[in-house]
Amino acid sequence: MKREAGLWIDHRQAVIVTLSGQAEVTKRIVSNMEKHVRYSGASHPKDQTESHNDAAEDTRDRRFDDHLSTYYDEVIACLRNVDSILILGPGEAKAELQKRLEGQEPSGRIVGIEAADKMTDGQIAAQVRQHFRG
Repeated sequence: MKREAGLWIDHRQAVIVTLSGQAEVTKRIVSNMEKHVRYSGASHPKDQTESHNDAAEDTRDRRFDDHLSTYYDEVIACLRNVDSILILGPGEAKAELQKRLEGQEPSGRIVGIEAADKMTDGQIAAQVRQHFRG
């Protein structure tokens, strides 16, 4: 039986809707990530050196990237057994996930990527059903 999935994703959460025959399952994955804010050196005391500020920013960026990597791995694990994937979302996360999926398994399972603002779980499920079921 063909299994299809659609998901809405940003850096904070993913909502995955899986369709299989008449069955529909919705799962939410929360990244538990703080908002990633670029560091501005202007707010730190003047006695701190520029290289120290850069090192602190690099550490925060690395921690953010590592956290994102773990989050994307969790999302991808939920998509392992599906034949077709539709990716929805408002920002960079959808393209980052697409690149990661294609890097791991270049099998062409991604059938679409669409920009989408914040949506309820019901709206996401309806859009996934409409895409795959017409």
